[in-house]
Amino acid sequence: MAIDNYEVEPLFAEPYFRADIGHAIDDEQITFIKNLKMVINRTNMISENLYIFEEPELEKIKSAVQEALDIYAREVMGVTQELFVTQSWSLINHPNVGMHGHSHSNSVVSGSLYFCDLPAPAANMVFDKHKAYQQLELNPEKDKQNIYNTPLNVVTPRKNEVILFSSGLQHFVEPNGSDEPRYSIAFNSFIRGKLGSYRDVSELTI
Repeated sequence: MAIDNYEVEPLFAEPYFRADIGHAIDDEQITFIKNLKMVINRTNMISENLYIFEEPELEKIKSAVQEALDIYAREVMGVTQELFVTQSWSLINHPNVGMHGHSHSNSVVSGSLYFCDLPAPAANMVFDKHKAYQQLELNPEKDKQNIYNTPLNVVTPRKNEVILFSSGLQHFVEPNGSDEPRYSIAFNSFIRGKLGSYRDVSELTI
């Protein structure tokens, strides 16, 4: 007898969060970020200063990013603990340059901020479901891809947006297909507050 009645239900979902913080970005801050000293980072460029949100010139941006992290912790993660920015850095992808696949260590939620005009076409962020080397490749047919089986998800960045995602997600940036540099800021965050339970002897205050 053939099966003619079945159900498919999600067990888990992996979110990403995007918010416009253009109200906190002005021309002076854009100029400041673009003039930061940069060094080679494999193929692209990274700021020599890896704590740029500590610069007083970027105080408004840091506050807006913190507000986004507060919403993410409260509404997406559903936790009472606070997320706070640890390291933060600027990136430049010159023409034909992308960003290698990677995830972020010693961080809970990471983010990207697109603080100025993006070159066209915009180079996408690509998130990879696999977190480790896979010896068995089972790629779904194009017309059968869905939230359960897709190996990759693509996010197209927009000016003034901050994008938040789980730091453990493997991701890369497509090569910059324009003749102009692609600017962005990246950052990590960690948790602050009380974890566990006093009575279960699992309490930890960070």
